[in-house]
Amino acid sequence: MIRYATVGTGWIVDSFIEGAALAGGLELAAVYSRSEETGRAFSARHGGVPVFTDLEKLAESGAIDAVYIASPNALHYAQSRRFLLGGKHVLCEKPIAVTSRQLRELLTLSEQRGLIYMEAIMMRHLPARETLRAAVSELGRVQSARFDFSQFSSKYPAYQAGKLPNIFNPAMATGCLMDLGIYCVYPALDLFGRPQRIEASAAFLQSGADGAGGCLMDYPDKVVCLTYSKTAQGRRGSEILGDRGTLTIDSISQLTGIRRIGTDGKEETLAGSRTKAELMSGEAAAFRRYIQKAGRGSPALSDDYAQANALTLAVCETMEEIRRKAGVRFADDEW
Repeated sequence: MIRYATVGTGWIVDSFIEGAALAGGLELAAVYSRSEETGRAFSARHGGVPVFTDLEKLAESGAIDAVYIASPNALHYAQSRRFLLGGKHVLCEKPIAVTSRQLRELLTLSEQRGLIYMEAIMMRHLPARETLRAAVSELGRVQSARFDFSQFSSKYPAYQAGKLPNIFNPAMATGCLMDLGIYCVYPALDLFGRPQRIEASAAFLQSGADGAGGCLMDYPDKVVCLTYSKTAQGRRGSEILGDRGTLTIDSISQLTGIRRIGTDGKEETLAGSRTKAELMSGEAAAFRRYIQKAGRGSPALSDDYAQANALTLAVCETMEEIRRKAGVRFADDEW
């Protein structure tokens, strides 16, 4: 049994704990919160496990083998590094790092120490990913695709009222691209590889955060359009168009509501809906498998782990290029 701690007390952590329980082989052993009161309230919902308010002590604790990090983006690098130095496997929420330099450094550190370090990204570890890849291969010649994740943020009314939630605060390395756009970049690169040219733009809020944006990816044989927004609700989903049919995807982040529509108009559902816990169980199960394969202190890694991290690095580098083109810049950037 792999004993893990959580960093963060938001709803996403609740869902991950449920997903980890479904995956099996993972035992919640501790929680971290800056606030003792918040930490104890969170722990009480999950079996009353020990609460840490000192990250250093948790990183060095012998009570855990691994950690799931779901803190604000700007903290991901420092916290991941601290846990890796403490000998802990790390599963970090997307985006795993703000810059590709940070990511390369931590990938090297984890490899040197025989530890697993991976991004928590649902779509990469869902059965529906293989369903989607197989369906794309049957579309014939694909010359265009459109991936959209536009979701009205529950934090936007607070922002409009004059508050500054983390998600709209550039100091936290957040904004629409980092929060939602990444879910469009992942399938684009996973299905079609890296584009030869990128154009991008963003619509900025007064806080300096991007509230919406778009990206055009040029390939030798196709064009892929990405759109994302946290200030409005999308209704049309995503599409991949081939000369033998079309795939529509209701949720590109969850890979749910995937339908194939033939040139004759006949429709077939390939993937329906799943609970949030089920969606998050895939990444939890992958984390467990990778740890079991690597072994404590062993540099041996599975092929799937290496492929997952290669995609993560490609996405991180592509996100940097999109940000440069769109003018989305954070404190850790070196350009």
